Amino acid sequence: MIIVRAKPEETNGILTFQGKEYVCALGRAGIVSAAHKCEGDGATPEGTWPMRKLHYRADRLAAPATGLPSRKIEMDDGWCDAPNDPAYNRPVKLPYPARTETLMRDDALYNIIIELGYNDAPPVAGKGSAIFFHVARAEDGKGTPAFKPTEGCVAVEQEDLLAIAAQLTRDMVMQIERMVP
Repeated sequence: MIIVRAKPEETNGILTFQGKEYVCALGRAGIVSAAHKCEGDGATPEGTWPMRKLHYRADRLAAPATGLPSRKIEMDDGWCDAPNDPAYNRPVKLPYPARTETLMRDDALYNIIIELGYNDAPPVAGKGSAIFFHVARAEDGKGTPAFKPTEGCVAVEQEDLLAIAAQLTRDMVMQIERMVP
């Protein structure tokens, strides 16, 4: 199990996995109860979420070692974040007629994505989409992690994400929790 903890409204937390601790970036609104999570709020949902699949940029790195199902990110891969669309919180092919997020980003954030099983069984319109475990935002484009807030995801340094991914199995989960101040 991966455990992510942060104080309420904090945008950085501590991710603990197999006895090691990693600084991680969280949503710009901190961690909120999944019952209060909504699309576009910038919050990371509290709860225990399965890790569904690893996606990676084959043009930037070799296939990461992992026990999770994995696939290369293609140029036309997107993720639907339009609450009223039937494909809400699902992968789609671009161009897509509803609002989407492009997975083939210019920056390094989606070099590796681990899909978290938040609001996906089945998706509830407006409860949040595209909650991923991904690479932390670089401060100056030189690869130095800044741990700047995400849109609701959990993010760590790419090297750390690769090391963690190599130890993941299909039955592992990520537990996200607020610490009492």
